[in-house]
Order: sequence, then structure tokens, then C-alpha cells
Amino acid sequence: MSIRVLVADDQEIVRTGLAMILDAQPDIEVVGQAADGREAVALARRLRPDVCLFDVRMPGADGIEATRALAGPTVDDPLAVVVITVFDLDDYVYAALRAGARGFLLKDAGPGLLAQAVRAAAGGDALIAPSVTARLLRTFADSGPAAPPRPPVEALTGREEQILAAVARGRTNGEIGAEFHISLSTVKTHIASLMAKLGARNRVEIAMWAYETHRVGNGSSGS
Repeated sequence: MSIRVLVADDQEIVRTGLAMILDAQPDIEVVGQAADGREAVALARRLRPDVCLFDVRMPGADGIEATRALAGPTVDDPLAVVVITVFDLDDYVYAALRAGARGFLLKDAGPGLLAQAVRAAAGGDALIAPSVTARLLRTFADSGPAAPPRPPVEALTGREEQILAAVARGRTNGEIGAEFHISLSTVKTHIASLMAKLGARNRVEIAMWAYETHRVGNGSSGS
């Protein structure tokens, strides 16, 4: 079964290029394209793709509004959304993540990373571009979150604190397993426990919580 993707970007050349890259993957199929946020939301609700790939800035409704409409906290059956943007729009990306985006990429990401992000989102995981994870989340953590971060409903274990920091640095499940010499299923169990304790819907929200509570700071290694 192919991963069904909806691509939304107001620039036709970018939209077409993204679709071509994804369609060239043996396990990915672009089932729809939209030039603005409103069209993207309407198409997504009709087509129910496995993954939505949205530009942040689009006319009508931007990528943040579209993400919130399809994946926000009030959505009963949220879709997986990956935001793609340029380097100088970090504030928009952060807002999109808060609106429910599963992850984000820069527009200069290579075809391999783009396909990896789509596969991760389709599998219930998330990919945060490692090159910008630490800088982006630290910037907004230092400026203070919109509201005080929620305390965990139960204290985190030492291992969960380690996994938390690794997720916040953009590590994949495979990398986390290799670092701590544990199986992928064990990594997934720890992440599920973190989501339950933090009230997070995905690993992006886990990462934001880690930075907002300064679990990962400017002196952290590996970022």
C-alpha cells in the first residue's frame, strides 16, 4: 500500500517539484495538490491522505491555520501534517508545531529526508529536521512559552529523562536505540510513556516540553 500524500504550496514550481520527488518513491503517491490553505483543508477532508505536506505561508489560509483545522487539539480524527518552510521563518514553524504539525523540514532538504519525513509521519512518528531542532526550540523556550508547561502527571524515570533529551535533539528511534543499546520496541514504549505523562500527542510536543522546561539547554551535547 502506497503512502497517500497531499502537497500544498502556493508556488507552482515548488509544489510540482515536491510532488515529482515524492511520486518517484516506490511507496509514496501524491493524491492531491493545493495552491492555498483553504483548498488544502477541503481536499484533505475529502481525500483523507495519510500525510499532508504544507508550506507555512500560503494565501487564503496559511499553513498554520490549515494545520490547526486538520490536526489541532479539537480535531477528533487528526491527519498527519508535515510543515515545510525556509530557514528564516522559525516563528511560523513553531506556531505550526503548536497547531498540531507532526514535524517540519526546510525547503532545501534533500529528496531522501523529504521521503523519510513522509514515511515517519505516516507511521505515527515524527521527523524534526536535526539541523534546526535545537536552535529553533531553544529560541522559543528562552523567550518563554505561551503558557507555563504542564508538569508531568507522574515523575519521569531516569531512562525517560534520557529518551526525552534525545527526542528533543531530533534523534530518530533507531538512533536512540543504538545510543542506549535498547530495542526499537523499548524505545517506542518509553516514548508512549512520555506522551502519557506529559499529555503530549506526538514527539514534537515532547521535544517542545523538554525545551520549555529546560531539560535540554545550551550546553547540551549532540545538538
